[in-house]
Amino acid sequence: MNAKKSVFFAALAALPLAVASANAQAQSYEMVIATQLPEDMSNNEIYPALVHFKNLVEARTDGDLEVTIFGGGQLGSEVENGSEVQGGRTLQSTIMSAGAMSSFYEDYQVVTAPFLFTNWRQAWSFFDSEWFADFMSGTVEAADMRYLGTFDDGGGFVAFTNNVRLIETVEDLEGLNIRTEENPAHVAIMRSLGASATPLPWGELITALETGLADGQFNAPVLNTTFNFDAVTDYTTLTGHVYNSAPWVVSESWYQSLPEEHQQAVISSAREAIQLSHGMSGALATASWVESCERFEECYLMPDAERERMAEIARPAWQEWIVDDFGMDEARVQGLLDEVERVGQQLAEDDYRIYGQ
Repeated sequence: MNAKKSVFFAALAALPLAVASANAQAQSYEMVIATQLPEDMSNNEIYPALVHFKNLVEARTDGDLEVTIFGGGQLGSEVENGSEVQGGRTLQSTIMSAGAMSSFYEDYQVVTAPFLFTNWRQAWSFFDSEWFADFMSGTVEAADMRYLGTFDDGGGFVAFTNNVRLIETVEDLEGLNIRTEENPAHVAIMRSLGASATPLPWGELITALETGLADGQFNAPVLNTTFNFDAVTDYTTLTGHVYNSAPWVVSESWYQSLPEEHQQAVISSAREAIQLSHGMSGALATASWVESCERFEECYLMPDAERERMAEIARPAWQEWIVDDFGMDEARVQGLLDEVERVGQQLAEDDYRIYGQ
């Protein structure tokens, strides 16, 4: 090889390093996001949405804001991640379950209300509303976190699984021992419906069902199939009595350190990522319910009339708990419940006005 060719190939080999170095110099800001969900593009709706968010932000800032995603709980528990986001130094953003979010912003506990939503569109429209964004604006003062939006947690609506009998009416819950999250709201709901409640951490759930410590549990159908609850319980009923949600937050201190154009990129990209997740959430939940009916011994989709019977029992008990025991302002609770109902009515009226007349 002559001297000129040697120089050419040496320069060509060095080119990727030079480009990488230039990109590193161009990048001025970093956003690290932690989620408990696995880094999988097909078994949950949150990780794909975060990947879409990353692509949008980096394109809109020309690479000046780099986004890195850590899934599968690599950076710790939900509460640990939330604490790190408050500092905003090593971790700038995270997605938490309702229970974890409530430990940073107590008012989020109101979203645990039983039978809060009747369908996905009502839930998505409410969580995406200006009213709810205003409700969540308190996270800035309470926890130095800025609210970006709400994902479904495992598809939102939950289904019972149990070993004793198929739950077709509220009376079928009488005497069942149901494992709940370590969330007093869920305990209050189960007791109001005639069941006893055994609060247990996630890691003890399978053993509790295997040993008979608990007769059953409730989770989104996606989780019921993913974690093979059909191997330890025989019956499943889709009641939707709880809607599991997962709010997305970002460090307020870090956000305020960004140039305005980067702030706009974060907000607009987050809102599009949330919208992308909605459809995937519904599709995964629907597919998982179909799979549940194939894998469990019996399955049952509870009709609206029976859901309303259950709601008439559970709602007053939950409201008494959240006002008297939890200490939330009654007017604030009622305001949220009224807004959810208004959103549902508005959607129905608009649908008929636009498409039905």
